[in-house]
Amino acid sequence: MTKRLWPIARTDPFRGASALPLIGHEAVWFDTVMSVDRGGSLEAFALSDLDEGDRQRLSTLRPPICGLSMDRPRIMGILNVTPDSFSDGGQLATVEAALGRARAMAEVADILDIGGESTRPGAGEVPIDQEIRRTVPIIAAIREAGISTPISIDTRKAAVADAALRAGANIVNDVSALGFDPDMAGVVADWDVPVCLMHAVGSPETMQNDPRYDDVLLDVLDHLEQRIDIATAAGIKRERIILDPGIGFGKTLQHNVSLLRGMALFHDMGLPVLLGASRKRFIGTLGGAEVPSERLPGSLSVALHAASQAIQILRVHDTLETRQAMSLHRAMIGTEQI
Repeated sequence: MTKRLWPIARTDPFRGASALPLIGHEAVWFDTVMSVDRGGSLEAFALSDLDEGDRQRLSTLRPPICGLSMDRPRIMGILNVTPDSFSDGGQLATVEAALGRARAMAEVADILDIGGESTRPGAGEVPIDQEIRRTVPIIAAIREAGISTPISIDTRKAAVADAALRAGANIVNDVSALGFDPDMAGVVADWDVPVCLMHAVGSPETMQNDPRYDDVLLDVLDHLEQRIDIATAAGIKRERIILDPGIGFGKTLQHNVSLLRGMALFHDMGLPVLLGASRKRFIGTLGGAEVPSERLPGSLSVALHAASQAIQILRVHDTLETRQAMSLHRAMIGTEQI
């Protein structure tokens, strides 16, 4: 039975001599690890009880992504050029409008994530040529404007990814974890670019139809491990892979909360972790905000929680506000003089 190691993340200043930085984040540390398995057993270990490989996997800084060090949470700004995304659909109907938003985001975001197909619950598939027409001109315009911020193309389709990479994108963000288009893995491998593998159940049309898990944390981890194996077998380098638990993609309210509570468990995979929870429905449900644009306070709360668990990439709509929150968070938990 596979055991997963769950480092207990801490940010308080009372750090013992035996503690280690959690995945290289000096302000987030751990000195205790829980062993978790499907039998429901939980067993606590001191670091001295772990072998050197486990200690290294949980404490070592992950490799940079597009030149960005993973020593602190990086902000990925959401730039949807779609008419029907759940929060900002239709706001960027022209290249000029999208470029203006990209300029503003690039002032504070580390990565721009551009998507031309809504994957909200119930959304239908967009034809490849239409998705390319939506995304490629704005990527080209961003690069022509001299904006060098890394760009992620949010797509499930190999042809869209290839066109976006040709236009200047740097990362592929696939919500199907290479499962939708059989050619996607080959495109990523050929370009040798980072790829984000996200957990989802079914398709956007059906994913919220009574999703069930035996253990949501372990089920999601097992699924992502399988997708990692498929990716590496296709020639994608392991160090190019980013993992996303897929908040809201085939998850109930309790599933989402359980995943957020257990995010540090994902560090056991030895890869960077991306969290995309901004403005999602569970925030509105728990925070009493029916309208997505009114979910900023709840989104910031989740982002701060993720930062306290040493999550490396935060995919958000509100980049400026998130940057301010992260700056204050780092000041409060950091050890350096201000």
